[in-house]
Amino acid sequence: MLLIAYEGTGFCGWQRQEPPDALAKEQPPEPGAMPYKHTTPMIESRRDGRVALRTVQGVVERAVSDVVRHEVEVMGASRTDSGVHARGQVAAFTCHPLDENPTGRESPTLLAADKPLQPGAGWPVARGVDRLTMAINSRLPADVLVRSAQRVRPEFDPISDVISKAYSYTFHLSRSRPLFDRATVTHIWRDSPINLDAMHAAAGLLVGEHDFASFAATGHGRLSTVRTVHRCTVTRLPVSEATDANAARIRIDIAGSGFLWNMVRIIAGTLLQVGLNQRTADDVRTILLSKDRTKAGPTAGPEGLCLESITYRDGALDEPA
Repeated sequence: MLLIAYEGTGFCGWQRQEPPDALAKEQPPEPGAMPYKHTTPMIESRRDGRVALRTVQGVVERAVSDVVRHEVEVMGASRTDSGVHARGQVAAFTCHPLDENPTGRESPTLLAADKPLQPGAGWPVARGVDRLTMAINSRLPADVLVRSAQRVRPEFDPISDVISKAYSYTFHLSRSRPLFDRATVTHIWRDSPINLDAMHAAAGLLVGEHDFASFAATGHGRLSTVRTVHRCTVTRLPVSEATDANAARIRIDIAGSGFLWNMVRIIAGTLLQVGLNQRTADDVRTILLSKDRTKAGPTAGPEGLCLESITYRDGALDEPA
């Protein structure tokens, strides 16, 4: 299991994407394929006739595969969107400790591509996860980092074993834009005070089990829109780059059993409207009960969103005996 952090600006999200190489053929993408442009971040594809968008999963998989010397799939717990960041993404992969083979012969074990594993492939337990972390990080770009690694049981599932996820969303409200952390906050032009008390009251109304259909992007693809929010708070942070008296840095923290597509960003956009006195806290209650996406606020930009942590059920992260 890997604990991963990344600055998402230069990534097309977490999930690996390898659409047909329509640009090379100078033709439109196939129906249903992810559209992309010449300016879309790319990495070299290992599949004929495809391009590889630069995703966190794709970059991490290549680094891990280079370290263990065979192809692996790195499965992530959360499919963060393009431009979204993470401090606590969790992912897992399985590899073979075949360099303990004293014969030095090729193992008959086959990869998905039916290629025999090379002698020395894998990562034996005795070599340790600290060295594994350092080896992977030495092959990763500057905007993604494996914070730690842990040996877990083969049946560990980084998705279905989750009991809670926590996200933060940060707004910078000021007449001047932020500079040094501009990629990780959302700038809102504002020259009057923010109503923090109203935002906090509205956030509290979202805690509990509710139907969050009003806060889900169209086409979310889920059979149920009922989710449980364990915590939702609004905090004022220090502003180090302020050039006007009313500058504010506002952070929304939300944790829950799971989130719908764009749910946190829509909640952030709605709570911002409350803070700007464009809506009231009671309006948020009405929006929630309406189950109508058009009643909620705008979807806030991806740059202010960060996956902070993921919590697993008891025993899920136990090491094998």
